[in-house]
Amino acid sequence: MKAEQLPLLNSVSAPTVHPDASRAVVSVTRPDLDADAYVGQLWSIPFDSSQLPRRITRGFRDTAPAFSPDGRVLAFLRATAEGKPQLHIVEAAGGEPQAITEQKLGVTEFSWAPDSARIVFASRLPEEGRYGTVDGVGPGSEDARLVSSNQYRMNGVGYTQDKAVQLFVVEVPELGGEPAVTPAGRAAKDLKDEEVPGAKGIPAVVQITSGDVDHTGAVFSSDGRSVYFVAAGHEGHDADIASYIYKVPAAGGDAVLVPSGAEPQSVHAVRESRDGRHLFFTAQELGPRGLDFVARNTALYVMPAAGGEARVLSDVEQQDLSGTLEPDGPDAVLVLNSHRGSVELLKWAADGGSEVLLHGERVVLGAAAAADVVAVSFADASSHGDLGVLERGELRLLSDFSARLRNESTVREPHGFIADGADGYPVHGWLVLPDGPGPHPVLLNIHGGPFAQYSGTFFDEAQVYAEAGYAVLMCNPRGSAGYGQEHGSAIREAMGTVDMADVLAFLDGALAAFPALDSEAVGIMGGSYGGYLTAWTIAHEHRFKAAIVERGFLDPVSFTGSSDIGWFFGGEYTGGTLEQMLAQSPMAVVSKVRTPTLVIHSENDLRCPVEQGQRYFAALKAQGVESALLLFPGEDHELSRSGTPHHRKQRFEQILAWWAEKLPTAAA
Repeated sequence: MKAEQLPLLNSVSAPTVHPDASRAVVSVTRPDLDADAYVGQLWSIPFDSSQLPRRITRGFRDTAPAFSPDGRVLAFLRATAEGKPQLHIVEAAGGEPQAITEQKLGVTEFSWAPDSARIVFASRLPEEGRYGTVDGVGPGSEDARLVSSNQYRMNGVGYTQDKAVQLFVVEVPELGGEPAVTPAGRAAKDLKDEEVPGAKGIPAVVQITSGDVDHTGAVFSSDGRSVYFVAAGHEGHDADIASYIYKVPAAGGDAVLVPSGAEPQSVHAVRESRDGRHLFFTAQELGPRGLDFVARNTALYVMPAAGGEARVLSDVEQQDLSGTLEPDGPDAVLVLNSHRGSVELLKWAADGGSEVLLHGERVVLGAAAAADVVAVSFADASSHGDLGVLERGELRLLSDFSARLRNESTVREPHGFIADGADGYPVHGWLVLPDGPGPHPVLLNIHGGPFAQYSGTFFDEAQVYAEAGYAVLMCNPRGSAGYGQEHGSAIREAMGTVDMADVLAFLDGALAAFPALDSEAVGIMGGSYGGYLTAWTIAHEHRFKAAIVERGFLDPVSFTGSSDIGWFFGGEYTGGTLEQMLAQSPMAVVSKVRTPTLVIHSENDLRCPVEQGQRYFAALKAQGVESALLLFPGEDHELSRSGTPHHRKQRFEQILAWWAEKLPTAAA
């Protein structure tokens, strides 16, 4: 794959399955270089293999499809080239979509009521006078903000307390009805402004939450009378990262806390069973201070919906769960589990019974069930995203959205292997080889997180570098997710110790196992925590021809006051004293660096603020190390994953230009 082939990357959403179990609908989106944006539509995929998938909408960007429980209506989010996502509905059999929201800052998520007559949705509600609510008052002319809290902004969002996520309920209009017409001319002359109906026939909405905290993950109760959601509405919420389950009447009223456990928790998702007897939720335990998040796996819990003690269902030490808790049957849910570089699909019943529905060398992106059918969206080594259906424990493929990717570019399969560390610890990872016999220059890649994982599925970065003639190494050292909490917590207050030892052991193991690798031509690179470990490693190891430090966590001291998560993140990982921070700080050992280094950062990065990269670059320059600083305007911490297509392409071009100079190949 080449940088200019980014538009071939079709991403597939979690599916929604029609209640009659005949078909699923997914959104398929891709980067578009002409629009410099992400575009895509909804696709209907029949389970009958004699019928082909077909595109069923033609919006600029249509996402998040969901069938109504009665199967008559399909709801989804639609965004125009210049606008925010708004909630739309269309007849499930086909027709013209109708917008049913007109939120100033758009809609972020939604969920159907069991009666198929209402939808609860989430939207950021802007404070009056901000975010375009007053004509002529732009961002630079808004009133000053007086900040007195830790949690007042978020990467990719900006300020949060003046536009908290609120929940709204909207009645779904009859799709067969006559569209609303706005009075004009003589009919409108004598009407007061508040009497003029909306030009687009947008129905009224009822706001059911308030306050300056976000309200997310909203779902109706099985009887449709209440809405469950997740929020940090507890006293002292600004001093911890806990969040809890709340319940509010669907018609509006006071929200009440649903007690879910003794210790502070960070609740991720909640769902009542279809039979109304049980409440499932996923959460991380955070210790007595509500801040102990390091390498904490997310567990699945169940409790009586009427109230009672919550029981943990999953293996907290070994299983790290995610997903939206899709119902499967009257008292069971589907959930995803990160496991050794893959993401599995599991099913859990309220009585504790569980089964692995799908595992292997793939990443499950989402799943949904109807009747006895389970549809699964996934990625693997040869697909960036596709849909299949489970049959007798096997996955039958229903789509091929990566066909052009394979036909028009070269997709190389990762080779998985395990290297033994100096202390005997096994380090699991992958090698992606370029064409030809070698010897190939080597790029050692380090992932972010650190509690995250590489997988053996299609990864655009590895494919682009391999196309340019580089052997790409990726591993999950201690500190990574997917291998248990002990593996993940090994670097707490010890960053740059066993994690550096593991990535170097993996490099040495690969060089010994694969003769096609050139041990004299090795580069190192990584982003976020990967930027941290790259910067730390080149201060202690001088074997690399060059390095790339991207959006790095480079100075725990200044990170504390500049990052959106700086008030807790660095201290929990490095320890909170100045001595501990300096002992694990790349900035504190930057004087030892001799390796030519390209520093990449985004100007709007609030997670690892741009000052981290700027100061690191300035220190390298001051001591005469060959270095360069690549800055991207308008981008945040997610540039490499969801930045504008033009900037993502340019980033690849600049990275390849750096490696072509420092580690030349015939292809580069």
